[in-house]
Amino acid sequence: MTNDKLEAARTGNWFLENDLVVVRLDKTARDESVQAKLSAPECRWDLVVVDEAHKMSATFFGGEVRYTKRYKLGQLLAGLTRHFLLLTATPHNGKEEDFQLFLALLDGDRFEGRFRDGVHQVDVSDLMRRMVKENMVKFDGTPLFPERFAHTVPYRLSDLEARLYKEVTEYVREEFNRADALDDEKRKGTVGWALTILQRRLASSPEAIYQSLRRRRERLESQLREVALLQRGGTVAVPAALAPAIDPEALEELEEAPEAEVMAKEEEILDQATAAQTIQELRAEIATLKRLEALALRVRQGGEDRKWRELASLLSELFTPAAVQGRIAEPGESYREALPKPTASPHQKLVIFTEHRDTLSYLVERISTLLGRPQAVVWIHGGMGREERRKAQEAFLHDPEVRVLVATDAAGEGINLQRAHLMINYDLPWNPNRIEQRFGASTGSVRRRSATCGTWWPSRPGRATSTTPCSRSSRKPATP
Repeated sequence: MTNDKLEAARTGNWFLENDLVVVRLDKTARDESVQAKLSAPECRWDLVVVDEAHKMSATFFGGEVRYTKRYKLGQLLAGLTRHFLLLTATPHNGKEEDFQLFLALLDGDRFEGRFRDGVHQVDVSDLMRRMVKENMVKFDGTPLFPERFAHTVPYRLSDLEARLYKEVTEYVREEFNRADALDDEKRKGTVGWALTILQRRLASSPEAIYQSLRRRRERLESQLREVALLQRGGTVAVPAALAPAIDPEALEELEEAPEAEVMAKEEEILDQATAAQTIQELRAEIATLKRLEALALRVRQGGEDRKWRELASLLSELFTPAAVQGRIAEPGESYREALPKPTASPHQKLVIFTEHRDTLSYLVERISTLLGRPQAVVWIHGGMGREERRKAQEAFLHDPEVRVLVATDAAGEGINLQRAHLMINYDLPWNPNRIEQRFGASTGSVRRRSATCGTWWPSRPGRATSTTPCSRSSRKPATP
């Protein structure tokens, strides 16, 4: 389905003219005119198949059910077809009430409202078939998929990194407290979301937090100039129009939205949302941002990034001459002491995932410099066109010169990267389900090598560690 096809329909309803159609979930969920055509009395289907069906989510909170637009589309489709097939390889969030709401798309009479009636466990054996990779075998009984191993990579923050971590966390805490005092619930939630994004970027890389602080400071300075022109002198309020607000429902929808859309909305909110209500408060926040920005720049330029040094040590083991090894990472505890070392080979393929595009650019530059061959590194992010992504994917899969792919979660959205020998989560995604999507993109093929997964993620100043769940044996993933 495309807009051109919809507009060119002879009868005015493209769905009535075609017996087999493929549509985008988000496009259909958000376009009421498309849903109106689907709802025509003559428009009925023998079978509707929904891929990535976990996106059709609803949540039970505070005694009320919140329905997303995707869920409402699922309710519509369920009434238009004799057979309704929901497919997903993503675990649900572990909340039984939400799981029952999802099942209500298949049988509303059986599941709708049952949790509120006290039914906290349901039998779904007649509705759901669950295929677990670990249990799938070939005809000869050998495992179909390679075993996956998860490694923890501990490292210590430098004194300067720990100071940056502490001061940004204090700024976030103070702004959260100010946001709680706002009367506007939408604005309060938006500011809280923006501050959460800022702290996630702090845990990602010095580049990500530096660029985020810089952009936020510049946008708030722009707001300050606008307010000063509108209202001069004295203590004046910051117009609400200058501080964007977003509905809680829209925030929930963003959790499963395509990466490009999420990134655009995050940048808009992070750069503008503020709890400041007067010019004086806005100036004080800008002064704090300037101080934090300068500190982040010192970390970025001073070679204080310990997480990068650990990654560089691993890359040197895998790809660079032995003379380089042992000179990059600090001595001390390492995942390599407790678990088997990755096999050094010039033919290894490595995927590195990060949530943030600033971190991606930072890693691409540093890895290219470390390996001494820029052509050995390719990248994929949500801002790239479909053809650019395809070329990067093909280069990683088939070009022997390409050793490393650095990617955001756009590479987990229906892209096959299953030539990887090693996958690294440089930071953990906000939505833990995306961890499984990353694994599925890079470790699902039939290979003779085992898939190894590692994670770098600072959790607190001083000592920083993280453990990544690396198993499909449970429907609910472990929470990072």
